[in-house]
Amino acid sequence: MTDLHEPPKLNPAQQQVTDDLGAKRHERPTFRDDLRDELRFELEDALDPLVAAADPLPLSVTKRDLALLHSCEAHYVADRQAEFAWTVPTARGSVAHKAIELLVAWKGHPVPLDLVDEAMARLEADERGIGVFLQSLSEAERAELAGRANDFVATFLETFPPLNRRWVPVAESRVRAELCDDNLTLQGRVDLSLGKADGTTAGKVLIDLKTGRPSPIHAEDLRFYALLETLKLGVPPRLLVNYYLESGLPRRESVTEDLLWSTARRLVDAVGKLVELIGPGARSPTTTPGPGCRWCPAAATCADGRRFLARDEDELPEADDI
Repeated sequence: MTDLHEPPKLNPAQQQVTDDLGAKRHERPTFRDDLRDELRFELEDALDPLVAAADPLPLSVTKRDLALLHSCEAHYVADRQAEFAWTVPTARGSVAHKAIELLVAWKGHPVPLDLVDEAMARLEADERGIGVFLQSLSEAERAELAGRANDFVATFLETFPPLNRRWVPVAESRVRAELCDDNLTLQGRVDLSLGKADGTTAGKVLIDLKTGRPSPIHAEDLRFYALLETLKLGVPPRLLVNYYLESGLPRRESVTEDLLWSTARRLVDAVGKLVELIGPGARSPTTTPGPGCRWCPAAATCADGRRFLARDEDELPEADDI
């Protein structure tokens, strides 16, 4: 029987993650104590006239909104107009992430399926959204969903080092910023964070858990979260990590002031597009076909999207479905 007080032995994949994400005190960057105020001032200076022209208000922006506005505006507009419907594939990520949230404080050595079962039970207790969906599932559908989520959770436990409490692990951490007299909300939810700041010295690592192949948009998602963390705490995170479960490899990016300012400019550009695309007098959205066409609500009526999807499926990158 394993001694619960004995430090777990790490396999090579887990040891690599530990080595890649760790940093000694002297290796961690220190930021200006007025960085948050300067970022907020410059953002609001650029965003105020855009938001003032928006109708309706207030506006809300997520990482998905930013990704679509900078890739295919038509997909963004179709998403706004479509009514979201839960399915087993879309629920898989929510169940898996809830299981990992439970893992953070779980004592001992949990079995992945136990975490998944408990996650589904807790989500099902909610009388809204995914809770209603879970209550409607047949036994076969529940088993399929549990199996898909179990694959995610088991792979995470196998390739990621055990979450030491001294690392200050937090799962599904919500972060938001209110700008322009609360008329613009920026919001997100970080899959997993480790560490914390020490004064103005960065220490936090933000981690997004991914399946499928790497995409440049994954890095942009985490940069947006880094901006929100800076607006919230005044100290940026130290490191941004996209962790790809199927390969067991983290892709890291250090946070710098330049990265935060470029992310702020990207945000302003996206809000400008958003304001032009909604409300009375909205302009027609541009169409940029790509892998996202497979999940676009307007795919059936979009000529560009249909032509793209007609290509050999083998040419398309795998989806990030988490």
